[in-house]
Amino acid sequence: MADTAEVQLALSTAPSPGERFRTLPWSRQREVFFQLSHPTQADIVADLSRQQLHRFVRRLDPDEATDVLALTDERPREAILRRLDEDRRRNIEFLLEFDPESAAGIMHIDYVTVDSHSSFADVTRRVRRYEDRTDRFPTILVTENGRLIGELPGQALAMDTGDSEAITDYVQETPTAGFDDDREDVLEVFRANPESTVAVLDQEDDGETVIGVIDAEDVLRIVEEEANRTLYEFTGVVEEESVLDGALSKVRNRYKWLIVNLGTAFLAAAVVGLFEETIAAFTLLAVYMPVVAGMGGNAGTQSMAVTVRGLALEQVSLSTGGRAVLNEILAGGANGAITGVLVAAIATVFNQSPLLGLVLGTSMVLNLVIAGFFGTVIPLVLDRLEVDPATSATIFITTATDVLGFFIFLGLARAILGV
Repeated sequence: MADTAEVQLALSTAPSPGERFRTLPWSRQREVFFQLSHPTQADIVADLSRQQLHRFVRRLDPDEATDVLALTDERPREAILRRLDEDRRRNIEFLLEFDPESAAGIMHIDYVTVDSHSSFADVTRRVRRYEDRTDRFPTILVTENGRLIGELPGQALAMDTGDSEAITDYVQETPTAGFDDDREDVLEVFRANPESTVAVLDQEDDGETVIGVIDAEDVLRIVEEEANRTLYEFTGVVEEESVLDGALSKVRNRYKWLIVNLGTAFLAAAVVGLFEETIAAFTLLAVYMPVVAGMGGNAGTQSMAVTVRGLALEQVSLSTGGRAVLNEILAGGANGAITGVLVAAIATVFNQSPLLGLVLGTSMVLNLVIAGFFGTVIPLVLDRLEVDPATSATIFITTATDVLGFFIFLGLARAILGV
């Protein structure tokens, strides 16, 4: 909503975000807080007194309260927990034990377990007690001899005809995840079961115990966070940087990446320097150099994006990537031919130089083939080396297309144009 965005902007730019946050009604605090960036959330929590933080936390769901208290130091956290009611404190302390990046760190605990031999009336009473205590309708998980057998949909309670129907007639299979599974594992489970609730299990010596559930809303939050993280990494910007950060903060977050790019730019400049006399004799080459390099960089980035996505979905790896590399090389050659014909025609018509057109067209084909090759191989190699390709592949791909692109273009110009 527009007003929510305005509040977020005001909080992010305020000298004291906590002071501005305190003026909001509680419902707005809850709505806005979890849409803010992690650094702004931390600033707000740091600005609030223990009393103010307690007032905010005590009305949140346990999983939300856990996220807030995870931003505090141990002593104020313990002080706030002592002031909460016993049931809420126990739930939050339980959730705080887990790694926030694991399945248990994502889950919530709005669920009840019922035995498979329970009647519909028994289940209804159990659910009503939970609703009276928490004001939330729980996920209903059914167990048999302590083992999870599935979920009883809430609408099944409305189907109770008073007969002796067993609840197991309505139980649906429930996918599961281990409490220490990472986010990627959880996402894989949801991809295979997109309409299901996932039960989080703790494996023990005497069997498995349900400790929480993950639903579509939780997964959507993960997907949004991962998408933002990938976008930041892809552009060489740290995840914590906000559009509203000051200039000095932005400099600290970006200068290292730019220095690395500067080094590769000098490498490309060194290649151009090898053909200084050629460029001086035929100055039009300088006009078309950015075209060849830019097209190669864009094509390489396209290949990289497809390959990184394939790696994320486990569709490809270095050992199985031969077909992917070949396809990208062929696609690069075809796209190079299409764009090469266009740029050759432009050079021939406007510069009255068919030979320049031939140089440009041939260079375009070769550079897009190079882009397809390196745009696929580099992410695969980095993944094998356990280096995140989304973070570091772009710089290597751009270097390859710039250096080799300039070398091919200027080398062909020297050979064909005789300059």
